[in-house]
Amino acid sequence: MTDLEAALRRAVRGEVGFDVTSRALTTMDASNYRRVPLGVVAPRDADDVAAVLEVCRERGVPVVARGGGTSIAGQATGTGVVLDFTRHMNRLVGLDPEARTAVVQPGLVLDRLQEAAAPHGLRFGPDPSTHARCTLGGMIGNNSCGSHSVAWGTTADSVRELSVLTARGRRLRLGREWAGAPEGLRELVDGDLARLRTGFPDLPRRISGYALDALLPERGADVARSFCGSEGTLGVLTEAVVRLVEPPRARALAVLGYADEAGAAEAAAGLLPLGPLTVEGMAVDLVPSTEGLPRGGAWLFVETGGDTEGEARARAEAVVRAADVVDALVVTDPAGQRTLWRVREDASGTATRMPDGAEAWPGWEDCAVPPARLGAYLRDFRRLLTAHELRGTPYGHFGDGCIHVRIDFDLLTDAGIARFRRFSEELADVVVAHGGSLSGEHGDGQARAELLPRMYGEETVALFERAKAVWDPDDLLNPGMLVRPAPLDANLRFSVLPREPVDVEFGYPSDGGDFSAAVRRCVGVAKCRTTSVSGSGVMCPSFRATGDEAHSTRGRARLLHEMLAGELVTDGWRSAEVRDALDLCLSCKGCRSDCPVEVDMATYKAEFLHHHYAGRRRPAAHYAMGWLPVWLRWASRARVAPVVNALASVRPLAAVAKRLGGIAGEREVPRLAGETFSRWWRGRRRGALGDGDLVVLWPDTFTEHLSPSVGRAAVRVLEAAGLRVALPPTLRGRAVVGDGTSRSALTLLTARRGRVCCGLTYVSTGQLDRARTVMRRTLDLMAPVLETPAPVVVLEPSCAAALRTDLPELLHDDPRAARLAARVLTFAEALERHAPDWTPPALDRPVTGQTHCHQHAVLGDAADRRLREAAGLTGELSGGCCGLAGNFGFEDGHYEVSAACAEDQLLPAVREAPDGAVVLADGFSCRTQLEQLAGVRGRHLAEVLAEGLE
Repeated sequence: MTDLEAALRRAVRGEVGFDVTSRALTTMDASNYRRVPLGVVAPRDADDVAAVLEVCRERGVPVVARGGGTSIAGQATGTGVVLDFTRHMNRLVGLDPEARTAVVQPGLVLDRLQEAAAPHGLRFGPDPSTHARCTLGGMIGNNSCGSHSVAWGTTADSVRELSVLTARGRRLRLGREWAGAPEGLRELVDGDLARLRTGFPDLPRRISGYALDALLPERGADVARSFCGSEGTLGVLTEAVVRLVEPPRARALAVLGYADEAGAAEAAAGLLPLGPLTVEGMAVDLVPSTEGLPRGGAWLFVETGGDTEGEARARAEAVVRAADVVDALVVTDPAGQRTLWRVREDASGTATRMPDGAEAWPGWEDCAVPPARLGAYLRDFRRLLTAHELRGTPYGHFGDGCIHVRIDFDLLTDAGIARFRRFSEELADVVVAHGGSLSGEHGDGQARAELLPRMYGEETVALFERAKAVWDPDDLLNPGMLVRPAPLDANLRFSVLPREPVDVEFGYPSDGGDFSAAVRRCVGVAKCRTTSVSGSGVMCPSFRATGDEAHSTRGRARLLHEMLAGELVTDGWRSAEVRDALDLCLSCKGCRSDCPVEVDMATYKAEFLHHHYAGRRRPAAHYAMGWLPVWLRWASRARVAPVVNALASVRPLAAVAKRLGGIAGEREVPRLAGETFSRWWRGRRRGALGDGDLVVLWPDTFTEHLSPSVGRAAVRVLEAAGLRVALPPTLRGRAVVGDGTSRSALTLLTARRGRVCCGLTYVSTGQLDRARTVMRRTLDLMAPVLETPAPVVVLEPSCAAALRTDLPELLHDDPRAARLAARVLTFAEALERHAPDWTPPALDRPVTGQTHCHQHAVLGDAADRRLREAAGLTGELSGGCCGLAGNFGFEDGHYEVSAACAEDQLLPAVREAPDGAVVLADGFSCRTQLEQLAGVRGRHLAEVLAEGLE
């Protein structure tokens, strides 16, 4: 233990982390930069903060305050001690509805403040797109804004008082009329009044530099306002009094379509006299689908308010009439507005990839110019991009003249980095020529501070340095930011990654087969750190259960990044730190769809486990549950299911078996079916075959051995819809498709018996060599099916997802894998595509339950929704993950997290369901979790429809 670590442990009551994991999680924010801290402290209160500052001051160690870690300019990284306020100093201290103020701690997430203020008809005005995870302390440090700054201004406009600790331990209460000003600050201002009155651009989004002009006497000498946007370089915030606003009772959203972004930008300023709440812009490049949007190549999202829906709509329609548009849409339905706003909010992540999949990066994320100059600025910006052979798609706060853009800089080669510097210098001059600010929202950090002399001039920047010395004479707080900055092309987070491709098993088709590029996908916007699920979302259930950054998608990606870098995590694939962080990943695949940049942590986990345990003994659960298809098939062939069930019901024997198998003691072992689905299929009486399409029904392991009733129900429904049902061949060779047995004399002589399997259990436990063997055997068996047009209907969502994604990505060298993946349909998709004229039975009942996480992430549930609606099954299924997640919830040590995940969405939805509701759960894991935790029987949609046929 170092002297610094020991001293901090003696001095503070909060957690002190100098371990590899704690440091690795804070090496980066959402910027291009990386710094390795000495340690991380999660203070419990202001006394802890004071103790940290004292210990670090005595040793000359820098201190960096960090909130949600979503800063885009590098200011939330540092080489000393990082203060993490999200763990303890995250409370809403008080809320006064009459005064319209709230007292907050720096680690409070913005959405938690909004939730507390909403019952009083109030809200905090600024609302960045990261509102579900950014903190008030970070917002004050960056002077954040968000989409409603047209109406309610920046964070600085919403601050009343700030409680601050200086690096030398002084406790100050900052406010107006010099309240809390450190000694020497007033003298500094009085000595340079002319510069402060003339040297700062007058525009709504001027965030760059220190806001020293807020200290002018005619502006109330507001020390708190001046402190906003100082990026943790002047003092450490411990508490804030903020102003709340009263939003309109009703809102309408006018979506205006324009031919291109320049047309939208030029129109934005002209709409401001109409008093909109927001004027946001984005182009078609950032929209995965234009469904639901008016015609055009770019859009303005203009929100209006009123006391009634009619008043809000009238104002929105007035906006449409005043705008010269290609097309327009006015939405007053709150759900419809939320859907459209999600498109805009996800742009910060979507923009990190160009339409062709090339990577794009921040660095010039948020310049701002006067709104009336925005169109002209964008044209100059585009010309500069072209001159440097770069690409980027602007979007953002057009009504404030603030543009966000990610650019496809090459930050991996010396030539590309040199171009990054040249472009940055030239663009800074363009911004200044238009009377703009280098930063319009996210702060200067390392990305732009070096260029502040181009905006302010050397003398004003020297004044910034003097102000920093007044507050922090020892340069202890976040050094290298704002004044005396590090070069904008130093400390790039990509420089430590390997230059040669890493030898991996999966194909990573979206990343050119490069695992480093896959890990680079995580840019730190931290949507995975949200504490509540939006709609049908899933990501990230383990973070919601633990609240620990290490158990978020971002945290795991950070550790993988450090593993590849080899500087902090030094033992590569053998890393215990990475293994432990991935241990609580449920492999729900939620990040594959919910993460704006489609990080696929389930695949990364399987890849890591494969390498980590190569040539080594694995955990017992990997053998017990990874090889589950083998054990169940042996039990079936030996016809010992009754014996196994009987032994499992004897508690002492079951306890021993679970301990040997690495299974959680709290779990009950699922009962094996007395008759497998395939055996029922062979023995059933078949009526006359219909004349409909042939479909091949996949007998997955769970349907085959544990829930054959689902398979029987599916057969009944599919045949009732007029389809001809077959099972896959069980003999490799020139098998016959149609009877599921293929017992001709020729095939018996020339082929070997086998069963199809998606390989899911081997993939989820990282046994990728075995998974490949199983998948190749499956492709051999399915060869005759692939010669027909028959679709493959898969009832278990996790197996369908494995066939759609894991199969072609693991067997990327076998063209048959992609062909089979393309054939896979869900039960609802099969009925919709191959029996479009069939009418399901009218069930007329409410439903509850949860959309399977793999269905949400990989398969989609649109067809299921339409089928439920046609059958009169009303209501919405919840989002989230059931928490059992295949082998995860059965593994020893995972029970508590598994149960917490179920309590997040699934179990409350079932408890709150109306009487008579059907509990839908298409996944075996979901049904098992419901049964074991709530004593509720969930059913597959096929079972519900089959019952209706009776």
